[in-house]
Amino acid sequence: MLAHKLDDRRRVSLPMYNLPEMRPVNAAFWNALRVELTRRDLRDLPEAPDYERKPVPGEIEADTLFTQVCGYPLQTIYRGQALLLGAPVYDAPQCDGATHTGVFIVHRDSKYQRVADLAGCHFAYNSRHSNSGMNLPRRDIAEIARGKPFFGSIVETHTQPGNIERVARGEVDASCVDCVTYAFFKRHRPQLGDLTRVLATTPVSPSIPFVTSSSTPKDLVAILKDALFAVARKPEWAEARAGLMLRDIVAIDPARYEVQMRYEQEAKNLAYPELA
Repeated sequence: MLAHKLDDRRRVSLPMYNLPEMRPVNAAFWNALRVELTRRDLRDLPEAPDYERKPVPGEIEADTLFTQVCGYPLQTIYRGQALLLGAPVYDAPQCDGATHTGVFIVHRDSKYQRVADLAGCHFAYNSRHSNSGMNLPRRDIAEIARGKPFFGSIVETHTQPGNIERVARGEVDASCVDCVTYAFFKRHRPQLGDLTRVLATTPVSPSIPFVTSSSTPKDLVAILKDALFAVARKPEWAEARAGLMLRDIVAIDPARYEVQMRYEQEAKNLAYPELA
């Protein structure tokens, strides 16, 4: 196999599950992937992922070698900018195979018992481009909102972990976050996490995929996939997987992510096009 030399400006990041406390486990995962890529004659790889990259960046840049991006914006603001490498299978509550859900969370001492009880409450969500934070709860609420604003007030914060903290501290009444984000938060910040509880779950969606830029050459895409699946299954990388609660990483048909656009259309058909 011919050695591939990469421009040292190639971008590598793991921005979806990136609490500061998780830098060591994200570094361990990237190191495992870096080793496997080196074994496949890929050279000049970044030493560490970019820990400052936002979960919802402005774009998937052409020099992005490896990252993880929510499947909903991949079909909207990032359409045509990325290629799927694989979908993670997490060892976390509410995950069944390569899927995840949004979880509505409230304070553990709150009176809320079902989603309908949230009518008129103060709600926080991370981004209008988020699947678990906006798209999935919008689909649920569309069933009960009857085309009218549902919440008393709503704020876009650009952070799901921050929203869990806001609920724990009583600064907002409720939020909806990715179930994997919630599991990591409970693991790394149990004192705050234990002040919250799951009220309900949203419809199921494919898990947040690992991707590369659509400009990545086909032979390099094949190498990335092969290395990623090796990290997912080789015993030597068991500790790296455990740090990110990974059971496996599997190939996935991009068409499976179309369900997220179906949820969007169904909310529109129910006269609830915007989370409000």
